[in-house]
Amino acid sequence: MMKRIGLVDIGSNTIRLVIFEYSEKTGLVELQNIKTPARLYQYLDEDKVMKEEGIEVLCDTLESFQKVADKFEVAALYPVATAAVRQSENITEVIDKVKAHTGIKMRIISEKEEAYYGFYAVVNTLDYEDGVTVDIGGGSTEVTYYEDKELKFSHSFPFGVVTLQKLFFKGKNHNDSEAIEEARAFVKEQLSSLKWLGMRKVPIIAIGGSARNFARIHQSLSEYPIAGVHGYSMTKENLEYVFSTLVDSTMDQLEDLDGLSKDRQDIIVPSGIVFTTLYEEVTATEFIFSRKGLREGITMSILEEDYKHPFDKNEVFKESLRNLAYTYNIHHEDAMQRQKLADLLYFELEKQGIIEGDKHQKKLMLQAAYLFYLGSYIDSDASSQHTYYIISNSSLNGVDHRERVKLALLASYKSKSLLKFYMDETKWFSDKEKSEIQMLGSILKFAHALNVSNTQVVHSLYLEKQKDHYDLVINYKGDPIAEEYQADRQKKHLEKITKSKIHIIFTENLH
Repeated sequence: MMKRIGLVDIGSNTIRLVIFEYSEKTGLVELQNIKTPARLYQYLDEDKVMKEEGIEVLCDTLESFQKVADKFEVAALYPVATAAVRQSENITEVIDKVKAHTGIKMRIISEKEEAYYGFYAVVNTLDYEDGVTVDIGGGSTEVTYYEDKELKFSHSFPFGVVTLQKLFFKGKNHNDSEAIEEARAFVKEQLSSLKWLGMRKVPIIAIGGSARNFARIHQSLSEYPIAGVHGYSMTKENLEYVFSTLVDSTMDQLEDLDGLSKDRQDIIVPSGIVFTTLYEEVTATEFIFSRKGLREGITMSILEEDYKHPFDKNEVFKESLRNLAYTYNIHHEDAMQRQKLADLLYFELEKQGIIEGDKHQKKLMLQAAYLFYLGSYIDSDASSQHTYYIISNSSLNGVDHRERVKLALLASYKSKSLLKFYMDETKWFSDKEKSEIQMLGSILKFAHALNVSNTQVVHSLYLEKQKDHYDLVINYKGDPIAEEYQADRQKKHLEKITKSKIHIIFTENLH
């Protein structure tokens, strides 16, 4: 059963349509994402009344988005409005006029809901047990604190990047030092009014366009080797480096800054003030960007009504891997067999004292076993290259970028030289890690050889130490002709680990 949902996020700065598709096999997939920088906030007058002009912009945008949604055969369009509409004095008039003009009924998200949905998306797509979330919009800023993936506190401040820009930078340069100091003092005072926020010593997870720009700018400045910003982590130094780059740039230089959207050039400094001030207030451990926020949170809650437990916040990474495997046509039985064989080999090598077991290492190896050579879906001759590229550049939930690349290296393992080639791309791993990845990759390559016909012929195996070699006894049921040939060809991978010759003995299991 598949469901398509069109979510219109009516923010103070941008209005965006995201079309999601959900099925139990693929999980939540984004099919389309378009936006327009409507800047609704500028249509609020002194008395916070939304001008006729603003309502027209809103109606026109919704009508255009409705056409796109119809083309995608969306089951339902959900327009949700945040700060700009929420803070309008004539909110009822806005809702009624939109309904009369477009036939669309808007839902106004309260401050509490806005904070909750952001948190909800974060705990279902990232794997941080405790954290502070921050979502800066145009007209409001939501912060939450959660522990063990349970929401503890939340708050919505009635200021966002557009408000801060208006309050402190009107008629001044984007990097006016006086304006920056005043804005910082204001933000600091606001943040410290929340007694539950200070000194939490947890990661900050940032949601929204401004945070995405910060992550992208940092990736471009540091020539980041892989794709994707979801789960991207920055240190305090990284954050301050991006901020000082923005402040030290002229408006013309900002034009050329990779990662910075054109429609955010004038509001990026205020967001940086919030991020850096919040980092200090929380005494944060790192700054992580989440590509999933309010829109995903609302969509997930809608799906919760139609499906039985569509998301499991405690199995985020596992679900993500399952969805990836489904997309690239990996057969569950073959993947399970590879996992079983890799597990048996690992155990035997550990039992013989050849390798030192490590729970975390073994878990990653088994995850890689499930996805091993998924790139053959594209081209079986280049399955290793495609596998490495797909996994290292896929936006996987619940895993940091370093682990994701490690997973890619293991699932694509073919030879020492190819491994070195892939590793040179990121230069992230120490020599010790390199040899560990090679060892685990060798186990996977051999496990793959033992089910090369995809007929699950091998039932069990064990290693026996002889005087000058090891016997690897493999019990099978059926016809292992392909497996015998491949095992003999690939045993050199195991011999590198055992540092001695291996004799493979296939014995038929007659029971």
